[in-house]
Amino acid sequence: MNLLRALATVSGMTLLSRILGFVRDFVIARAFGAGLATDAFFVAFKLPNLLRRMFAEGAFSQAFVPILGEYKNKRGEADTRTLVDHVASMLSIALFIVTAIGIIAAPALVWLSAAGFTAVPGKFELTVTLTRITFPYILFMSLVALAGGILNSWSRFAIPAFTPVLLNLTFIFMALFAAPYFDPPVLALAWAVFLGGLLQLLLQIPALKKIAMLPRISLDWRAAWADPGVRRITKLMAPALVGVSVSQISLLINTVFASFLQSGSVSWLYYADRLMEFPSGMLGATLGTILLPSLSRYHASENHEEYSKLLDWGLRLTLLLAAPAALALAMLAVPLIATLFFHGAFLASDVFNTRNALVAYSVGLTGLILVKVLAPGFYARQNVRTPVRIALISLLATQVMNLAFIGWLEHAGLALSIGLAACLNAALLYRGLCQQGIFVPQPGWTVFIVKLGIAMAVMAGALWAGQGQDSDWLHGNLLARISHLAWLVPLGAGAYFATLWLLGFRLRDFKRRAAE
Repeated sequence: MNLLRALATVSGMTLLSRILGFVRDFVIARAFGAGLATDAFFVAFKLPNLLRRMFAEGAFSQAFVPILGEYKNKRGEADTRTLVDHVASMLSIALFIVTAIGIIAAPALVWLSAAGFTAVPGKFELTVTLTRITFPYILFMSLVALAGGILNSWSRFAIPAFTPVLLNLTFIFMALFAAPYFDPPVLALAWAVFLGGLLQLLLQIPALKKIAMLPRISLDWRAAWADPGVRRITKLMAPALVGVSVSQISLLINTVFASFLQSGSVSWLYYADRLMEFPSGMLGATLGTILLPSLSRYHASENHEEYSKLLDWGLRLTLLLAAPAALALAMLAVPLIATLFFHGAFLASDVFNTRNALVAYSVGLTGLILVKVLAPGFYARQNVRTPVRIALISLLATQVMNLAFIGWLEHAGLALSIGLAACLNAALLYRGLCQQGIFVPQPGWTVFIVKLGIAMAVMAGALWAGQGQDSDWLHGNLLARISHLAWLVPLGAGAYFATLWLLGFRLRDFKRRAAE
């Protein structure tokens, strides 16, 4: 399979999901604004969502896919299927226990993640109720991650990439049509999380049946634990939990800090994070998804040269797309926020407070995406110690910067600390790959960077000339804003890619075959 085509497929599905995600946020912002109810929901949703990213998409996927690739390449279909059955059984049992504990211990979890809510009457109690409804999401999505790891290892990227669409559709339906039937209405959003997670899990079943890898779950945990493959995955997961999920831990700690700031701070960070996740999901998560199976196969076959070349391809493609995305996100912060969220209960002050957080996030966006490409370079080799040490350094740096920035930048300082720490994380990962001889840069990097800088300068000039004043975006109607963005975004993208073309960049230069 052509990896560039796979990237286009997965990015296309992710684009659909992100567009629906913005529709979802538009609906939520219009109906609920930024205040007590949304603060409570976003914290409640953040807890299971954080565990999903840390455990399911983070530690589990990074530990499971390399071992699965090894079994698939060297052990044969029978042993691979046995591994899948045993992993699914252990995972299901563990997740059921974790979910039950989370529901029971919801008050303690909310206090740990948003202690400042206790100072506002009713806010803490509402967050606890919402958390109990949303917590089973971790159960559903961890099993979805298991299915996604299997499907991606068989180069079936479309279904896992399409899956998040169902959650967004559920959110939109519940916010538009079900909210009036709940008291308080924000409960509808919590049930949307529950139903969306269940629907995403059900979608995986036909695709797994098609490749004859639908897990047969058993409650006999002793038999599953006796499998050496399960034990190897578990051994890799513990340190990977820290190494891959440092940014999510930082986000949770930031929520604690933000809960002590003025009401709306958690929501402003959420809306800014949602915009930042658009390029992060389309590029970082997508590239990491398609790189890890091929890197694992190259490592299993001891093809070190192709391993290094694949990393080089991933890094160039990341910088080619992520660097201009970060610049555009910062420049178009007010146009994007005003168009998507400046409706109903979402006020002009919310626009500028969210803008401050988004500009701060954009400083580290490229670093955040690079981490998702560089970390698999270690995990595909089943090396967890190096990225864990780096992740801990980055986590410590984040908290130091939080204390330094929050006093004068408030919630935007929390966003800036995450971005700068991500850049530090990426730099240390890159240095580690080079020092250990895992990655040897291919020729032409200096010329590549210079051309990239020229194209970004041209793009910045086009966006600056076309966007007008920030205040203009607050006075026009929604149709006017959409119309303006409809030509402004293509103008910036066109200027960037046209400049790259004039400088000699061609699509065929980035074609790359997946490892067989």
